[in-house]
Amino acid sequence: MEIQDNIVLEMKDINKSFPGVHALDNVSFTLIKGEVHALLGENGAGKSTLIKILAGVYSADSGEIYLDGQKVNIVDVITSESLGINVIYQELALAENMTAAENIYLGREHVTRLGTLNYKKMNSAAQQILDQMGTQIRAGSKVAHLSIAHKQVVEIAKALSTQAKIIVMDEPTASLSQEEVDRLFETIARLKEQGVSIIYISHRMEELYKIADRVTVLRDGQYVATKVLTESSREELINLMVGRELVNYYVRDFCDSSEKTLSVQGLSTADVKNVNIEINKGEIVGLAGLIGAGRTELAKALFGIDKITEGKIVLDGKAIKINSPEDAIENGIVLVPESRKETGVILVQTVMFNITICVLGLFMKFLNVNSKKENDIVSEYIEKLQIKASSKRQLVVNLSGGNQQKIVLAKWLATDPSVLILDEPTRGIDVGAKAEIYAIMNAFVKQGKCILMISSELPEIINMCDRVYVMRGGEITICFDREEISQEKIIGAAIGVA
Repeated sequence: MEIQDNIVLEMKDINKSFPGVHALDNVSFTLIKGEVHALLGENGAGKSTLIKILAGVYSADSGEIYLDGQKVNIVDVITSESLGINVIYQELALAENMTAAENIYLGREHVTRLGTLNYKKMNSAAQQILDQMGTQIRAGSKVAHLSIAHKQVVEIAKALSTQAKIIVMDEPTASLSQEEVDRLFETIARLKEQGVSIIYISHRMEELYKIADRVTVLRDGQYVATKVLTESSREELINLMVGRELVNYYVRDFCDSSEKTLSVQGLSTADVKNVNIEINKGEIVGLAGLIGAGRTELAKALFGIDKITEGKIVLDGKAIKINSPEDAIENGIVLVPESRKETGVILVQTVMFNITICVLGLFMKFLNVNSKKENDIVSEYIEKLQIKASSKRQLVVNLSGGNQQKIVLAKWLATDPSVLILDEPTRGIDVGAKAEIYAIMNAFVKQGKCILMISSELPEIINMCDRVYVMRGGEITICFDREEISQEKIIGAAIGVA
């Protein structure tokens, strides 16, 4: 393939500044017809800014954009979409009270000759796209009733319905099961055959080697390199991204312990059945399975969100009752949720507010606030977790995903828990931040405490866990000890294959 003869998009010397930040510094990017081009970089590297300029959300301060060799001026989102560019953002933008079909054709509704909405035609067309993606979603389902994974599928279907020439996918697999990821990759392969070009943003390095042709790396708002994936190692790309060698990416000091911290015996809720789990002091125990297997529902039950109908929880040899999150916190059990922006942090509040929200009693009595104690708590966790913020009063919404996740961790670590439940702890954060999260987890369990980790990223399950329980259909199907853990065994158990 001659690159120069097949260029569909060329962004030349793009500059963009915000108050106090030079977000893009003479960044160039080239996309070939029918290729998947990965865009890599740590959070804050400039990936999102570059994509938003292409999408018409931002205007570049300087630089040029060419489509099929013709210079274009993308002034807004409507212009971008009219040029055949469609962006699927990591933060989903769906109308919750509308159906999947209505969302897919929002703004491009099918109408009858009388000018009324043609729901039958929209549902049929939407269902055809959803079926091609191999999903079980019904076009008439209300989006509010769908899981995060299924909402992501609807967003992708929406993009596919526009017949776009260029599709940008920002962390499209972050909430998908392995089966849904495989279906997405099949869809991407079909799009490539049709000549559609895809810009693919993902922190999951292993999946890039399955689908991407080339990769461009950004760092600190600057262009670093463009590489052919088959000619580049994972280590080389990480070094290009972070500007340094990441030593001990998976940080874990294993130690054998037989002293039980948490024992879950015969626990059942409306969504999980007869679950038995044991976690010893100093252990990280994994919980694997497909989306909908009951992992998050089990976490919610242990944290007092979902009602426990049968079974018991034993903590440090003593049976405890958990009927609410307050009960869980009082007993030293805390939950870092799957969606940090929805249920983990308060985005419009400050770093200080978020870190101290669960420990107000440590520095407040009635209406008296011990400001020094409050500041000391925040400073301690900013330093311990290496949270990068301009000040304690910076709004959390303006921080990177990795730093937002650290703030969720800081909020709960400040309560001095003995059991930390992590639901997808590294979802949507870059490799540097992932390594830092793993180090935080390792330091936590070295204190003799324990972690129950739910993760769809099998490499972190394999490298960080002492044991792994696999769930399917709301039940635990098997437990693998550390020496038994493998990707093949976990996937086989998750889909019901021995």
